[in-house]
Amino acid sequence: MNSAQVDAYLSRLGVRPPAWPTIDVLRELQLRHLQTVPFENLAIHLGEEIVLEEKRLLDKVVGARRGGFCYELNGAFGALLAALGYDVSLLAGRGHTEEGRLGIPYDHLALRVRTVDAGEWLADVGFGALSHYPLVFEEGHEQEDPGGAFRIIQVRPEPPGTRGPGTPDVDLVRDGRPVYRLETRPRALGDFVAGAWWHTTSPQSHFVQSLVCSRLTEDGGRITLSGRQLKVTAPDGTRDARELETDEEVLAVYRERFGIVLDRVPVVRGSGGGGGAS
Repeated sequence: MNSAQVDAYLSRLGVRPPAWPTIDVLRELQLRHLQTVPFENLAIHLGEEIVLEEKRLLDKVVGARRGGFCYELNGAFGALLAALGYDVSLLAGRGHTEEGRLGIPYDHLALRVRTVDAGEWLADVGFGALSHYPLVFEEGHEQEDPGGAFRIIQVRPEPPGTRGPGTPDVDLVRDGRPVYRLETRPRALGDFVAGAWWHTTSPQSHFVQSLVCSRLTEDGGRITLSGRQLKVTAPDGTRDARELETDEEVLAVYRERFGIVLDRVPVVRGSGGGGGAS
């Protein structure tokens, strides 16, 4: 990233250029990213190409003022952090399903970030509703966050020969339930191309099956547009939901609540109307 791209990214987040890559700056950057850059899969249903290259990600997130899902959001955020002087590693993750299974390889992209003053942290702006702030990348102790109580736990190593030495997996657990499993071996952005392809093309992918656009609100709640259903969740967990009746209402919510300007309403492929995702 060049200095103009960094300044434009920080301007979108509403953050002043920091002097040093500290934990306080990282906390501010993650929170503001979650509040201003939506988690969304609209590109899939608008027929837009998703390309995991730094320039294309910045063109979308900064230039077009759009959001994305994990590969795009954490890919772009990782590039910003590296440009600001943080030591950043891309980590491959696999989500835990409700049935107790793991998702596909390269199911998720998260960031391991080293600061100049406080060690290593797990940063993630691409999972939707998760921690509001970075989590200490240490095993065992519970970490309280507005998004829940989190713990990083090392899991039993896989059989010999499946991975090189010194790269154990860890589980991220929230409120006692596993969220995703991470490999601690650093990856490159191009390693996630197959995972992104699956999530954008497979009929089994929930991103293909549904529409979602969601962001953290300034009061710590969340606003989500799933197809035509608008849900506003307060910080205490209470939720107000309503169906939007017209295309004009849907486009206005994208524009006014998410900063996304569209010329047509995205529709789940193969359906006659909007999808439902939370």
